[in-house]
Amino acid sequence: MTTKPSLALELLECSKSAKYAAEHTIVAQGEHCKEVHYIQDGIGKLRMVSRRGRGAVLGILGPADFFGEQCITGQTTYLTSAVALVPTAVLKIKRDTMLQLVRERKTVATQFLNYLLARNYRIQLDLVDHIFNSSEKRLARRLLLLASYLGSKKDPAILEAIRQESLAEMVGTTRQRVNFFMNKFRRLGFIQYNGGMKIYSSLRKVLEED
Repeated sequence: MTTKPSLALELLECSKSAKYAAEHTIVAQGEHCKEVHYIQDGIGKLRMVSRRGRGAVLGILGPADFFGEQCITGQTTYLTSAVALVPTAVLKIKRDTMLQLVRERKTVATQFLNYLLARNYRIQLDLVDHIFNSSEKRLARRLLLLASYLGSKKDPAILEAIRQESLAEMVGTTRQRVNFFMNKFRRLGFIQYNGGMKIYSSLRKVLEED
């Protein structure tokens, strides 16, 4: 009995790999959209800047996440920038190649569809979070998400490489407020700084507060 190849292996056969340092732009908003991207390792953020120059983070990406998939629907430019938050490895799949993979390979089509459905659900949660929750709860949720992406990492210090300015942009608040809440979470024992940041599951208590 043969084992079906994983999605990453199937994509690896038909793509090129690239590595990006922290804070490096992988694709820029408005750039010609010609490739779908798949994160092998690392964390990135999707960032949009308005015509007035106001920036906002629309999502966080981790291993096995896609971005730039709008190019297979006929979109000619990237609607957002994708920026590496930590050192990140990415597979780049050309538009026509991705279309062929989706048509001809069931593994790719199924997992790609499942990913899009899961991300749509996550976007809905993000919208609810932004509308109804305080900046303190939004920060706790982002930290828990980042911790889940970095759960398999051997180096706990990598989370500290994510700057408070970036966290503030993700949450939609100021760096000063992020710093205030981070200190509060540490006092309560929800997070720890000691040769690398640790995010404990007890941080979920913040999300349960009225």
